Amino acid sequence: MENKVWFITGASRGLGRIWAEAALSRGDKVAATARTPESIVDLKERFGDAVLPLALDVTNSQQVEHVVQQAHAHFGRLDVVLNNAGYTLVGTTEEADESAVRELFDANYFGTLRVIQAALPLLRQQGSGHILGVSSAMGLVAAPLIGFYCASKWAVEALHDSLAQEVKGFGIKVTLLEPGAFATDFGSPLSMKTSQVLEVYAELRNRVSIRLSTEERGDPKTTAEAILQIVDAEDPPLRFAVGAGVLPLVRGTYADRLATWETWEAVSNGAQGKPISHR
Repeated sequence: MENKVWFITGASRGLGRIWAEAALSRGDKVAATARTPESIVDLKERFGDAVLPLALDVTNSQQVEHVVQQAHAHFGRLDVVLNNAGYTLVGTTEEADESAVRELFDANYFGTLRVIQAALPLLRQQGSGHILGVSSAMGLVAAPLIGFYCASKWAVEALHDSLAQEVKGFGIKVTLLEPGAFATDFGSPLSMKTSQVLEVYAELRNRVSIRLSTEERGDPKTTAEAILQIVDAEDPPLRFAVGAGVLPLVRGTYADRLATWETWEAVSNGAQGKPISHR
């Protein structure tokens, strides 16, 4: 199998770092990007010319366009475009400041969109490519205190769902990666911002904190082999649950949703009214 060329955002730590190292370790080439290039310079020292470390702030449209073009020109092609950069905002709906929510979406959603839009013309010209977006189990369900993070990932889900239908005819594949809970530094000050705290939500905050402190987390290093299988697949899935905890969570949530819709089905049908002919 021919070695692949990857473009990865958020390659300095966490899953992005693990996946970059996995690709490089098997002989692939990687344009590894991060806000601070110092955090990925060691990849260059370890893997030499196989890695191209680049500074990239995904909230900077001009820089995104330039860096994607630079990576493509350097390696001659891009086979895998992996959007991993992002962070979470902790705060209830009432607590969060609108500007903080906008900044979150600028990174998590619009940052992903910018990279995709910069890469698509190149992938179309190649007639190939695989776009991977890092969503989350929280892109499928929602949780208190991180509702805005969930909303950004729900938006990422819809974006890739639509994208997959638009670019299939160009030979471009699309996959959403939906990780569950892993023992990474996600939630550290580097990947998390916190809103103001209102005392009225103290009890809720405490309950969530206790639940998270006892939650079983997977080994992030074991995700690498699964991701490599996804990018090597002839017909990769649009959605891929990363970890064992995602599917049970989704099963329960979707069962509840279906039950609610079905309970109210008669009222829903009544809202349809009589068919209106368009002539």
